[in-house]
Amino acid sequence: QLEQPYRPGGWTARQVIHHVADSHLNAYIRFKLILTEEKPVIKPYNEKAWAELEDTRKTPLEASLQILEGVHERWTTLLESIQGEDWQRTGFHPEQQREISLFEFLALYSWHSRHHLEHVELVLRTKAGPA
Repeated sequence: QLEQPYRPGGWTARQVIHHVADSHLNAYIRFKLILTEEKPVIKPYNEKAWAELEDTRKTPLEASLQILEGVHERWTTLLESIQGEDWQRTGFHPEQQREISLFEFLALYSWHSRHHLEHVELVLRTKAGPA
């Protein structure tokens, strides 16, 4: 099931799970940069190329699940400490050519993780067949 793409030409379930770990590592760092610098430039990364690297193809899922657990513990503590106006702090995203607030980034990453969870669940449902 891990090597099955969620749609023709799409990533495998393994790639999706490793991608979410990569994404949330980047998100956590982006939050810290925005909280500690004035309007930092957010470094984009080529997520499609990252998904094709050997670590994504061969590393056991447990490694990315451990990353997610640790990052989410730290990120939760950080998020709980953000007060009022700090949610409006921004970073400049060069691919979108605009500033994005912490509040908007949080909404984006929340949607992003649920979106990819649905991809993995789709693979599991497809493999299991109709109920």
